[in-house]
Amino acid sequence: MPQALVSMRTESGIAVLELCNPPANTYSYEMMQELDAAILKARLDETVHVLVLRGAGDRFFCAGADINMLKSVTPRFKYFFCLHANETLNRLEQTPKLVIAALNGHAVGGGLEIAMAGDIRIARRGGGTIGLPEVALGVLPGTGGTQRLARLVGKGKAIELLATGRIFSFEEAAAIGLVTRVLEPENWWESVMDYARQFCPPGKASLAVGRIKRSVVTGSEMSFSDALALERELQQQLFESEDAQEGLRAYTEKRTPRFKGV
Repeated sequence: MPQALVSMRTESGIAVLELCNPPANTYSYEMMQELDAAILKARLDETVHVLVLRGAGDRFFCAGADINMLKSVTPRFKYFFCLHANETLNRLEQTPKLVIAALNGHAVGGGLEIAMAGDIRIARRGGGTIGLPEVALGVLPGTGGTQRLARLVGKGKAIELLATGRIFSFEEAAAIGLVTRVLEPENWWESVMDYARQFCPPGKASLAVGRIKRSVVTGSEMSFSDALALERELQQQLFESEDAQEGLRAYTEKRTPRFKGV
């Protein structure tokens, strides 16, 4: 059996999805298929409350699509490859569970496009660079990069970064809001997992976290009135949950709630 291109393990309510294609963890059609399957598996697993996505090793999160693969296929295949990758990243973005992209190394091109489909991006200080350099190949970031970047940093800054294709540090990315936070390299992975655990039961109502995510992600694509309707619908779902009942009881009883994620 060939080695898996995407590995998945669960730890205390966290699904860790790892891109495994050394040395740069570049992705192919086959990797995207495996990533799609892993996302769906984590989404349907009721014991999983948070997804953490990282690259194998400590030098690359992901360097984007496999250029040799793209050179060897027809333009029609390239189109369908981008379509499939878009569908996979949309599934990641729309999964009603928090998704953390742990940038353990360089995240460039399609690698950054994967990271931007997550909700929170945590980088290792001094651990790599970030950017969308596709313009140097005569193309654009074709798996959601132009759209997600503009939504994260604004249209003007997005156009500048895309048109120059500039590669820059995690620290600069944090300053413009592209990276959520930068953690020190010492015990970096342990710090990422500690950060992720705070969104899991019993300390946090993970069902509410997931509905908050869906309200923000989906609502931002709607008209304001439709987004308010979605917010009310999601709130009603939460009112009917065990966690909401536990949260209200704990508040009135002046104790710390013990959430179950249901």
